[in-house]
Amino acid sequence: MSDRLSRTALRVRGYHLDGYGHVNNARYLEFMEEGRWTFFDEHPALIKELHQAGKAFVVVNLNIDYRAAAVAGDDLVVLTGITAVGERSAVCHHQIIRRQDGAGDSALVAKADVTFVLLDMKANKATPIEGDVRQALNALSLEKEAFSL
Repeated sequence: MSDRLSRTALRVRGYHLDGYGHVNNARYLEFMEEGRWTFFDEHPALIKELHQAGKAFVVVNLNIDYRAAAVAGDDLVVLTGITAVGERSAVCHHQIIRRQDGAGDSALVAKADVTFVLLDMKANKATPIEGDVRQALNALSLEKEAFSL
């Protein structure tokens, strides 16, 4: 896999579950957020550039496709990467994969596209993605095919 694709390992715990014994849908948002934190931890220059410019990424849209239920004890991997960069927004794609057995088999649990804008913190409004930030995001971008199991 590409170094532009971040991997975050998680184990499903009892507190992640709903009354039906599977991961509550809202928890997948937290798993994906953990994936984004890992992604940006792995690319600190981008975040440093943003902070110095008084800007931040803010989520404005989320589209999740749930494929299979995760349950207590499942070992999950959250794959995270940037798949599109526009004028004022970009898309972060996630896939949550369950490791099923020691043979390396895995199953897609959920996938999502998270759209974020670049926010000017002082003006409190979206600002164009340009300059070093655009260059950094473009350099990190990859195709969704890079996520294939």
